[in-house]
Amino acid sequence: MRAREEIERHHRVIERWLAGVADAAEFGVFAGAHAETFTLAGPDGRTLTREQVLAEVRSAHGKAHGKAPGLAIEIRHIREVAVAGPLLVAAYEEWQQGRGRLATVVLRQDQGGLSWLHLQETWIELPEPP
Repeated sequence: MRAREEIERHHRVIERWLAGVADAAEFGVFAGAHAETFTLAGPDGRTLTREQVLAEVRSAHGKAHGKAPGLAIEIRHIREVAVAGPLLVAAYEEWQQGRGRLATVVLRQDQGGLSWLHLQETWIELPEPP
């Protein structure tokens, strides 16, 4: 499944960037995977443009090292929701430090691989223990 490979690759770069071990070239590949019109509807309700997302991620280089040494991003339950022409919609869970997000991504298949067009994230609320 092409979506699985892309989603896992994408989050490995984010994980490495936050840990401070990814270099500028790796960030360039990450940035290049986002279409010029990319938008992120975050779990906090904000909608960010590609430039805003890239600026936030760029400024977070190595920031997890002091706050969360050994930060790991776990991606679970990836599934393709729809494929129509060059568009592919996939859903997955992203987990970091015990907090989860449900995500739905719209990807476009083109000559260079998959481009991220839109990402919607929602916090996963775990039930309270009895």
